[in-house]
Amino acid sequence: MDSPRAGRGEAGAPWVGRRLRRREDERLLRGRGRFVADVSFPGQLHAAFVRSPLAHARIGAIDPSAALATPGVVAVFTAADLPPGPMPPFLWDAPPPQLVERLRPLLRPCHPPLLPADRARFAGQALAVVVGESRYAAEDGAERVAVDLEPLPPVPDVEAALHPDAPRLHEGWDDNVAVRFTVRAGDPEAGLARAAVVVEERFWVQRQAGLPMETRGAVAVHEGGRLTLFSATQNAHPLRRAMSRVSGLPEERIRVIAPDVGGGFGTKGVLYPEDLIVGLLAIGLGRPVKWVEDRLEHMQSAIHAREQTHRVRLGVDAEGRITALVDRFVVDCGAFNPLGLVVPYNTIAHLPGPYRVPAFEAEGTGVVTTKVPTAPYRGAGRPEAVFAMERALERAARALGMDPVELRRRNLLRPDELPHDLGFPYRDGEPAVLDPADYPALLEAAVGLLRDEETALRAEEEERRGRLVGTGVACYVEGTGIGPFEGARVELAADGRASVRTGACSQGQGHETVFAQVCADALGVAPDRVEVTVGDTEGLERGWGTVASRSAVVAGNAVAAAARRVRARLLRAAAEALEVAPEDLVFAGDRVAVAGAPGRAAALAELAARDPEVLRATEYFEPPRVTWAAGVHAARVSVDPETGEVRVLAYAVAHDCGPLLNPAIVDGQVRGGVAQGIAGALYEEVVYDDQAQLLSATLADYLVPTAIEVPPVRLVHLETPSPTNPLGLKGLGEGGAIPGPAAIANAVEDALRPYGAVVRRTPLSPPAVRALIEGAGR
Repeated sequence: MDSPRAGRGEAGAPWVGRRLRRREDERLLRGRGRFVADVSFPGQLHAAFVRSPLAHARIGAIDPSAALATPGVVAVFTAADLPPGPMPPFLWDAPPPQLVERLRPLLRPCHPPLLPADRARFAGQALAVVVGESRYAAEDGAERVAVDLEPLPPVPDVEAALHPDAPRLHEGWDDNVAVRFTVRAGDPEAGLARAAVVVEERFWVQRQAGLPMETRGAVAVHEGGRLTLFSATQNAHPLRRAMSRVSGLPEERIRVIAPDVGGGFGTKGVLYPEDLIVGLLAIGLGRPVKWVEDRLEHMQSAIHAREQTHRVRLGVDAEGRITALVDRFVVDCGAFNPLGLVVPYNTIAHLPGPYRVPAFEAEGTGVVTTKVPTAPYRGAGRPEAVFAMERALERAARALGMDPVELRRRNLLRPDELPHDLGFPYRDGEPAVLDPADYPALLEAAVGLLRDEETALRAEEEERRGRLVGTGVACYVEGTGIGPFEGARVELAADGRASVRTGACSQGQGHETVFAQVCADALGVAPDRVEVTVGDTEGLERGWGTVASRSAVVAGNAVAAAARRVRARLLRAAAEALEVAPEDLVFAGDRVAVAGAPGRAAALAELAARDPEVLRATEYFEPPRVTWAAGVHAARVSVDPETGEVRVLAYAVAHDCGPLLNPAIVDGQVRGGVAQGIAGALYEEVVYDDQAQLLSATLADYLVPTAIEVPPVRLVHLETPSPTNPLGLKGLGEGGAIPGPAAIANAVEDALRPYGAVVRRTPLSPPAVRALIEGAGR
């Protein structure tokens, strides 16, 4: 069912806002996509990595002789054969100076090497790479590489890492803290002192994996002094910069292509050693090299996410109004922390949510352990923040004997209070200022979507079967559209067809469709006359990529600016040629004509012959600060008290991401996010044992919800433009996944009221729910 749209302003341009079918779908649904696994070259070699079986070990001798004797094996490389030291910076690993000045954080550089020379720091870390004539030969050779490993004590969790006697995982550190900082606004001590109720709780959010359907992979070709690297990456231009740093090749001699990418969710938005190593192998061996990981490799070496522990104190007065919020939380970073304070700062910035919080303090600490590194996965610290805040609000409502929805009504910022300065900077160093929106209307819309007869009858039927029914809501904001920039190049051909190139990289977001709509409106042509290329560094000097719910905001505005520039140049050139005013001209296929006099026209080819630059323009959009989307999710669940099974009976979303570029694509993004939110609430968990050995290494152990477990999502949009960018856009890519765990946890706790159970952690698997019931009864 198509989602209704509320709050739409006056009619805009003719293509943006239409529910156009995704142009990518025909190619992908017919199996005609081209993914990294589909890229092959004559004479190519195949790479296989030798990975550490131990979570923590000192590396001794690596003997490749048996591998080299394996038929089809060409070479074996270790750390001694590759550039030394940590990998180069990527994306936001260094915070802006103004943020450092404000926070004065403890922030220790913590980048992994291409291959380690001294220590393995997690089970699954690559120690060597074998190159063969076939994948079979490479895999066989990898099994025959003899690695001398001296076991060292593992550090399986943050409690072990923070113990005074814990092994130090990085040289020169006096403990295992990678990052620590505090953000403060107002006087939280005074706020807690005047509260009628102070909720003090500890909450846990489990470790998860992004688990895109396509695993990682790379193919590299080095010919004529130029390197072409195909990678399943979310960030083609940053990968090119990193490849230049490690190879010594100038950036202009490196081309990175992200072909069709089968999902990313942040997992493919970080820099991995394997991509760079494949490029180096192609340069060194003079032949194309290909590597595609299997699912076991992916689970034990691609980044994980989440795993935070929060200690929250929330003060409310007798009327339920928030007086102060204080949080101390710890993030398990795994063995490295490649993105610095990105995730913990995201968590801190989103703790206050859409609420009126007069006093606030949060301390974030990132700790290294001997596990797979963690980094952003859809939500990137925001779901953890929303879980902590929304669960604390639920506990406050129970303590006051107040309806949880009513408590939220009393604390949500009103439209006349927005924009609202949170009193501290965002992680880009700019002020964190919530955009115009109507949070109370979002709450009422979401709750209202569950007040229908069908939902009521379903709940009654579940209760007749002896199941317990509960309802929960969760409100959130989402900082989106972060800089520093994104670029776009728009060019017109002589026949009037337009081409768009941008630094964004699609992993299923519908960029080809949406950017064609944006360009069509700005240029004055139909979308079917616009060709869009994403994920390719060729033809665009600078780019950033697709992460952090930023592509529509940052790349979309760059596309619009470049298209407007081309249109303005053409109209000006045609006006001079035809001796009329530019506003008297219209586009007519391959010509620019005088309105009402189609016989008076200038051909695009003629105008280009005079000055080729009139047909092309490159623009970079640099957002002044982030935009803020918002939403409310409401869930109704049933719980079997005998087995602990939780079913999501109904799920509703009220969402505001500003003007919708394509409502069908927006709906798909939100619904996909909801499925991942349900996954985090009920099913998915990366589990390690006390030796930091991965126990959930296959999809038989790491449980992913199917379509059966995800109900139809009822969805309504409000569209309040952001003042921070010309198109008024707010990002939406992660919003669907952010509040789901909190909304479902609140609903489960509501269902378990007869037992007095308190939900403090996810996932709410059947054993976990049974433990809640049994624990509450003691």
